[in-house]
Amino acid sequence: MVSRAKLRWAALVLVALAVVVAYALRDPSPVGYFTSAGAHDRFRTAYRSAMADMPAPERTLDIRTGYGVVRVYRFAGGGEPGGGAPDAAPLLLLPGRASASPVWADNMPSLLALRDVYTVDLLGEPGLSVQQRPIETESDHAQWLHEVLLALPEPRIHLFGLSFGGWTAMNLALHRPEKVAGIILLDPILTFGDLSFGAVLRSIPVSVGWAPRSWRESFASWTANDAPVADVPVADMIEEGLRAYAMKLATPTRPDRDRLAALTVPALVLMAGESRMHDAEAAAGYAGRVLPRATVKTYPEASHAINGEYPQEIAVDVATYLNVN
Repeated sequence: MVSRAKLRWAALVLVALAVVVAYALRDPSPVGYFTSAGAHDRFRTAYRSAMADMPAPERTLDIRTGYGVVRVYRFAGGGEPGGGAPDAAPLLLLPGRASASPVWADNMPSLLALRDVYTVDLLGEPGLSVQQRPIETESDHAQWLHEVLLALPEPRIHLFGLSFGGWTAMNLALHRPEKVAGIILLDPILTFGDLSFGAVLRSIPVSVGWAPRSWRESFASWTANDAPVADVPVADMIEEGLRAYAMKLATPTRPDRDRLAALTVPALVLMAGESRMHDAEAAAGYAGRVLPRATVKTYPEASHAINGEYPQEIAVDVATYLNVN
């Protein structure tokens, strides 16, 4: 028989090994970062390729906030009657998680016909913004974006968020609405409903940098209801970002019902009826019941990639919203 002393020694060795492995795998950085210079270079190459599908920005801004430097692009718009008036509040577009400004390429022509447009690379996500301070709470998420709005010259701005960008827009409107003229949410996650089991399960493997490219491409295709993503510049950018960037952000949580009911700004909520990220029908119903000043509409056949599937229809709905807000 093995002596108790030997068993204790073996146990100590296993504990020591566990500590060594935990130490080796630890990630002490409190902020997001690119995992290597090579990874950063690959991401920037993919980013530039995706930006080639965007119109040329009028200005590129790097806005310093208390949480880091935020990359913002300004695009000059106007064209619809009343839409391009000098005092018209512009749109500020917020992309989804692990994404960046180029995700809006399909929407830019129709949105620029309505208003001036800003796009933002979310702080703490793959992009050209640089996080320098931990973002640990919903208030932190709101504060850095509030500081971005304060740095822009317009007195009021409409936030326009896709997916996690929708949550980000709502979060700012609930915490720091001072410059928020209104919010437009495209299939927002964790705002009016929980993530689906499939979304949670499939997101886990792609959240680690060593996952094979095929896993990340499969996840991107799954969110778009199995649409092909190979050789799509914005999909390549997202894939490189997932592989190259370690995110260090507070996990977003759903705002409670009372806070949503107290929202002070108008909202347009456009849900994707075939979204696999959540129960879109239930989320739309909840939004319609709870929000005090909201128009809620569902695109029955849209996937979570709604912005690229229905750019013209979205622009029509946004124009209607802007005309009364």
